[in-house]
Amino acid sequence: MNDNIHIVWAREPLPAAGPSVFLAGPTPRLGGDAESWRPDAITELARQWDGRGTLTILTPESRGGIRAAHYDDQVGWETKARASAEAILFWIPRCLETMPGFTTNVEFGLDASTGKAILGCPPDCPNPERNRYLIYVARQHGVPVCETLPETVAAALSLATKSGEEQPGQTPDRAPR
Repeated sequence: MNDNIHIVWAREPLPAAGPSVFLAGPTPRLGGDAESWRPDAITELARQWDGRGTLTILTPESRGGIRAAHYDDQVGWETKARASAEAILFWIPRCLETMPGFTTNVEFGLDASTGKAILGCPPDCPNPERNRYLIYVARQHGVPVCETLPETVAAALSLATKSGEEQPGQTPDRAPR
């Protein structure tokens, strides 16, 4: 793994500054057969990161798989982490049986107008038709829409590094597609 990558797991202290990407999207259900997509995203972020400083990856999954004792602790951390991130990478390999992403739908709705969201919706996922509305909303808000994880990661890194270069009070130029 790239030495310039710092992973912050659920409920761990958030960094004060620096480029960061929050990994938003469905988490496999406990006891299910689905594997998390986040390890692949972390690997791809490390592969594409050019090494200019340290990139912080914020993941809502818990270190060692230990879940929060209280639901509010998890939700509170995720809300703060998304707000603190320079980019929010939404990867939605929708599968209604194993990763329905109902909470993800709400989070995307909250974050679509922030200028920090990137939407990745693989067309070959089990239920791609369930991502159509998110794609529509993304386009209405100028959120980049990608079909592969490497493309989604590249867009998130571009946004995270651009955000770090802006002057206070500026927002990235985002034209609707």
